[in-house]
Amino acid sequence: MTNETPRGFAIAYLEDVEIGPDILEYMSRIESTFAPFGGQWLVHGTLPQVLEGSVPGNIVMIEFPSPDDAHRWYASPAYQEILGLRAAHSRSALAVLTGVEPGYRAEATVAQLRASAQSGSA
Repeated sequence: MTNETPRGFAIAYLEDVEIGPDILEYMSRIESTFAPFGGQWLVHGTLPQVLEGSVPGNIVMIEFPSPDDAHRWYASPAYQEILGLRAAHSRSALAVLTGVEPGYRAEATVAQLRASAQSGSA
């Protein structure tokens, strides 16, 4: 693996969105809040095609250069100023995810888990 910083992702699940002036203003302003932190759209308001289980509502995903950038965006005065426009007119959840490093392979995690299991049983 490399020593590159993993990318960060903000993912939101939106349900019962009341489309009106406040949501439209939120949508019009959100890009200007994440652009200074290197954010870019990956998914915007897509209804998932669920193959297993259930996923609430529409999904929004924004990619950032790092998880720290995603956290700085969320805490920024510009985003905090518009956050209430969404929160008051939808049921939603928002989380920041840490991406994997370039070249990541699941086998590396499997090896770590096996090593932990073996050292825990000794």
